[in-house]
Amino acid sequence: MSKKLVFGHQNPDTDATGAAMSLSYLANQKGFDTEAVVLGEVNKETAFALNHFGLTAPRVIEQAGTEVDSVMLVDHNEFGQSVSDIEDVKISHVVDHHRISDFHTADPLFYRAEPLGAASTVLWKMYQESNIEIPKGIAGMMLSAIISDTLLFKSPTTTPTDEAAAKDLASIAGVDIESYGLDMLKAGADLSDKSEAELIDIDAKSFEMGSNSVRIAQINAVDLDNIMQRSAALEESMHKEIADNNYQLFVTIVTDILNSNSIAIVLGDDTAVAKFETAFTVSLKNNHADLPGVVSRKKQVVPQLTEQLAK
Repeated sequence: MSKKLVFGHQNPDTDATGAAMSLSYLANQKGFDTEAVVLGEVNKETAFALNHFGLTAPRVIEQAGTEVDSVMLVDHNEFGQSVSDIEDVKISHVVDHHRISDFHTADPLFYRAEPLGAASTVLWKMYQESNIEIPKGIAGMMLSAIISDTLLFKSPTTTPTDEAAAKDLASIAGVDIESYGLDMLKAGADLSDKSEAELIDIDAKSFEMGSNSVRIAQINAVDLDNIMQRSAALEESMHKEIADNNYQLFVTIVTDILNSNSIAIVLGDDTAVAKFETAFTVSLKNNHADLPGVVSRKKQVVPQLTEQLAK
């Protein structure tokens, strides 16, 4: 059986990284030959988790087809979020928890997607169904991914299954969910050494919404004021990305992870910006809008924008 690479989306977060490591281990236990890789350097939050559990970050790749003929995807399916040569390789497996869009294959495949808080929760279910023991380090990364994607269960994407999975994984990993989770989230929110260009790229995804190319970045912080003091420079970086990539809309969501609120910075063409205002029933002031209670890009931003921009 030829080797397969397993990876999540570009700008890998903790779920993209942890889910890749988790699926790779599970697949190898079932007789596959796989390697977990990432499509960029891991962020501070993920590095904290890896270090805590004594694990090494997967290596970074820029292309898959130079190494393998077939790949497994986790935590994404949209080609615009995947490896640059995704259309040149066979996709044999997908494990995800997002919408299905811009996705097609020439051959049948294994596809598992569930509306859960994290791809790692889907994988936890797959381990249970396969009766395969989860190693301590892998359990730690899966737990970290669930905590990250659900913002320690404060996100509306959280389900009872996520909480059950986290409880089980915490027992295997030997950590207290609350104390470990807060330490990890705070480590990820330390952005003092990041430039504005880096801030809008740390956790950013591109979407096709109707005829519009949309970029949505999310910055998790424990102090919104520290980020918003840099808003002029953030907007300058966003304008450059719009010009370089022909985005009709660029939205940066700055999220207070402790109080579960966000501020949106919105730039783009007039029509797309107006539709953002309609989607969230807000009027932008100096390109900014308060979004009380909004913490999830997947559930509280993408569907609302898609509904307006796809019209």
